[in-house]
Amino acid sequence: MNRKNAIALMLLAVALLGCLGELYGWLLPTISWPFTVSRDMNILSAPAELAPFLAVEGRVHWFGWVSMLVPAFAGVYLLLRRKDSLRMPPAFRKRWQRFRSLKRGYWSLLVLVGLVLLAAMDQCLVGKRALVVHYGDSWYFPAFSRNVLPGSTFGATGNAARAETNYRKLKEQVGKPGGASLVLMPLIPFDPTMDTAAFPSEPLTVKDGLVLDDEGLPYNGQACRLYADGETHLRLRYRRGLPDGHAQGWNAAGQEVYAAQYQEGAVVSARYRGEGTVEEFLALTPSESVHCVYYHPAPPLTGEHLLGTNSQGADIAAYLFGGLQVNIKAALFYLPIVYCIGLTLGMLMGYFVGKFDLVTQRIIEVISQLPFLFVVMILADFVPLQLRGMFLILGLLAMFGWMHITYIIRTATMKEKTREYVDAARVMGAGTYHILSRHILPNMVGIIVTILPFSIAAVVLSLASLDYLGFGLPDSYASWGRLLNDGLSKLSSPWVVSAAFCALTITLMLVTFVGEAVREAVDPHRHSYYK
Repeated sequence: MNRKNAIALMLLAVALLGCLGELYGWLLPTISWPFTVSRDMNILSAPAELAPFLAVEGRVHWFGWVSMLVPAFAGVYLLLRRKDSLRMPPAFRKRWQRFRSLKRGYWSLLVLVGLVLLAAMDQCLVGKRALVVHYGDSWYFPAFSRNVLPGSTFGATGNAARAETNYRKLKEQVGKPGGASLVLMPLIPFDPTMDTAAFPSEPLTVKDGLVLDDEGLPYNGQACRLYADGETHLRLRYRRGLPDGHAQGWNAAGQEVYAAQYQEGAVVSARYRGEGTVEEFLALTPSESVHCVYYHPAPPLTGEHLLGTNSQGADIAAYLFGGLQVNIKAALFYLPIVYCIGLTLGMLMGYFVGKFDLVTQRIIEVISQLPFLFVVMILADFVPLQLRGMFLILGLLAMFGWMHITYIIRTATMKEKTREYVDAARVMGAGTYHILSRHILPNMVGIIVTILPFSIAAVVLSLASLDYLGFGLPDSYASWGRLLNDGLSKLSSPWVVSAAFCALTITLMLVTFVGEAVREAVDPHRHSYYK
């Protein structure tokens, strides 16, 4: 099997899996995303009467079905091509070799491709749902199913039985009586958003009646005793390793007396206002161990949080992963729209010039004078909540983002239409569409490829800026700009702003390096230098 047929079959398999996943309730990484978007936005779905055989949950999610047609048509097209393989044209092959010789841009491209592949794995890497659960004699795959499994499925009682299963807690019960025998969680067991983690805690050492910190010194600060499930049971303030107010003038005998009084409830009885007696309250604590609890935003390497948490209790590593996915999806939707408008108008303006060029330029000047931020603020107030989302923001960005592409393509078209090959095509009877699509456009591929990376950097920076100002995506989307705003408002927790700053800086730097390398590789004035 040659490379062309392999790519074609892969595209057909993606389309088939996406369709089957929608009909059977599978949630496949990345492939099922168009159907998920259709569920989130009513405008992207239709009543079941439109196509009853495609209806799921009473709606036809037409956006997802149309998205599945793209890889299906691409796969069929590749299978029907007469050529046996996909070979690079000689000119493109030479440019590719020049690009590979620019190590900084080439390695930046490899890193970006790796990040895209990681983001495509979706819930296999990041998510609060377990990948595999073996409970009793049954196997469950919660992360790959649209159906939510309640806690009663795995033996939970009370309110937990009606809510969605807490798989992180279920994993802690593996091997215990009544627990699951296997719970396999993703690498980062937290959702990017809408998943507030519990306060992480670390046990403190108690030696000779003194509570010690990590360095073995007497602990100063707040410490807690915990319930069996990890929730805070009793808060105590320690100074020099002893409870606040009892740190001065104590000897070993006094510490023993204090310990006895504490067990009888003498110390906390004056402050206790809960249900039942103090003795019953203290009996709820299974252990007398003292823990240091890190309240949100929690620092890195506490609990299961590699990079810590933000002020809302979301895991920062998972949030950065979700922000990467949002930026990739935004670029995939934004770029085709702005380049379709910019290329079409730019080539028409440069080819026809005259009145059409003059009128179009005046229209562009009027649109470019609109205050972008004010337009976003007005629409944010008047657009219904169910219509707000990524498509609204990308539509606003696309409305203002195609104009600079139009001017670049207009100038290039005016230059290319004076070439001899265009005159030869006219003499042979070629029409306007044929000249623009078959002759002028292919000769502008170098220009298009050169400005493409900088357009990606522009949309990433624009999304981050809008989210930083509070006019961007809803809270259900992870946003590096919102994380940056959160970190700047809490500079006492520098890991929050550092994570957002590093993510933005590294991404924009990689894209810029690729753009600079592409520009040098396609520049005809520099070809001799790289031979």
